Amino acid sequence: MSPLDGKAAIVTGGTKGIGAVIAARLLGAGASVVVCGRSEPERLPSAGTATAEFIKADVREPDQAAALVNYAAERFGRLDIAVNNAGGSPNADAATMSPRFAAKIIALNLLAPFYVAQAANTVMQRQSGGGVIINIGSVVAASPAPGVAAYAAAKGGLTVLTRALALEFGPRVRVNQVTVGLVQTEMSDDYYGDDEGQRAVAGLIPAGRMAAPADIADACLLLTSPLAGYISGAELRVDGGGEVPGRFAVAHPWAAGQPE
Repeated sequence: MSPLDGKAAIVTGGTKGIGAVIAARLLGAGASVVVCGRSEPERLPSAGTATAEFIKADVREPDQAAALVNYAAERFGRLDIAVNNAGGSPNADAATMSPRFAAKIIALNLLAPFYVAQAANTVMQRQSGGGVIINIGSVVAASPAPGVAAYAAAKGGLTVLTRALALEFGPRVRVNQVTVGLVQTEMSDDYYGDDEGQRAVAGLIPAGRMAAPADIADACLLLTSPLAGYISGAELRVDGGGEVPGRFAVAHPWAAGQPE
C-alpha cells in the first residue's frame, strides 16, 4: 500500500518546474492530484499509470483559488493536501519598479497562498483526518539579493503567514513551509550562468551542489506523512546547509569547497 493511497492533493503552479516534480512525487505515493496554471501545459505530471488533472486558474484571484479547491474536493470527495507552489519573480530594480509590478509579485507570492489556504481549510476542517497545507518559501526571505525586493518581502510575509495559519487552523489542519535554496532547473543558466558559473555557485553550498527539484518534492512528501503528524507552523529549509558568506569565500577558498 502506498503512503498516500486514498488521499487527494492540489499543487498550484504544478505544471512545470518544481511544482511538476512535487505533483509527480505525490502521484507516485498514491495520491490523486490536481494541478493548476494560467495556461494549458504541453504535458501533465505523471507517475506510473497515474496522471494529474489540470484546471486553468489564476490563484491570485480569490474566486479562482476557491474554485480550484472546490473542484478537487468534489472530484475526489475530499482534499487532504494543498501545496502552494505557484510563485516567482523576474529581477527588477527596487528604485524603478512600477506599483503594478510590485502588487502583482506580492499577490502571487503572498496573497495567492492565503486565498488557497483559506479555501482548503474550509474543506479540511469538516472532513475526517483534517489536512495538510504546505507553502513553498524561499531563502531570499531571510537573505535578500539585489533585484528581488518585492519577491523577498512577499516570501518573508509567507513565512509569518505559515505560522499564523498553523495557530488558527490547528489541530485539524497542519500548515508548514518548505523553504527552498538554490535549485538546479532548466532555467539555471538564466540565474547562475554557464556550467562554470553554476559550479562556482555550487561550491558555496556546504552540500557541494544545488538542490534538485526532487529534493523539494521529497521534503513535501515528508510533511504529508504521519511521521510529521506533530509538525505544524514549521519552516523546513532545504538549502544544503546554506551558503558560505562571500567575504569568507573570497578570503578563504577552502570555505567554498575550492582548492587553496
